[in-house]
Amino acid sequence: MLAYGAQLVRVKGFGLDPSITKATFATLQQLSSGPNAALQISAFKYSHVGMSGVRSISFELVEQLPAIEHVFCPAGGGGLTLAVAQGFETGGEQGSKRIKPAVHCAQPAGNDTIATPLREGADHARDVDCTSSISGLQVANVIDGNEVITACRASGGTGHAVSDEFIWDTQKRLAEEEGILTEPAGAVSVAAALQARRDGAIQANDTTVCLITGSGFKDASSVDRMNDQRGAPLISCSDLAEAMA
Repeated sequence: MLAYGAQLVRVKGFGLDPSITKATFATLQQLSSGPNAALQISAFKYSHVGMSGVRSISFELVEQLPAIEHVFCPAGGGGLTLAVAQGFETGGEQGSKRIKPAVHCAQPAGNDTIATPLREGADHARDVDCTSSISGLQVANVIDGNEVITACRASGGTGHAVSDEFIWDTQKRLAEEEGILTEPAGAVSVAAALQARRDGAIQANDTTVCLITGSGFKDASSVDRMNDQRGAPLISCSDLAEAMA
């Protein structure tokens, strides 16, 4: 963004402290209310028109798969999860086929604004003091959370909170075993599905989709973490065969 000439600032405590996060969003709304300005935040609460297009993820899945039992979505403020649940509700028909999977909300345990309230039967999400280090999902406030709870519960889905450590381990496994280099935020959905399978919440033969939503290049420090015990030593050509063996 800097290379394109954008002006960037970082707000201390944003995403971690709920009061600071709320005040920041309020200021951004005020700044974007003038002419030739628009607020682009991945939440229905702030950018309803833009987020409405995300529902098309569900339409594409219906076209591509004959059946889906579960969809796991990573969530910070919950906009993606809400869009997917709404998409299946309004566009789950493909010819004579009707697909309405259980849509699950997956969050880091340190930013558990939606997942546990959804799982425990609450009607409302909650503000938290975010302790998760999973960048991209550090959203300490209830944004679309209340609507996510309603939509996921109606679909038959629930909430899943997973530890940062398990998310980082899943990120590494996705790279090594599947050739997918995702940022940790994208690995949350897979981590939640693995945890759900381990706990017996989903079955081995269920058709399960996990949305992996961001490239690993968005979080360079997490890639450094994955490569902590690895290196590329400089050697001579004569040592190449022995080194590779």
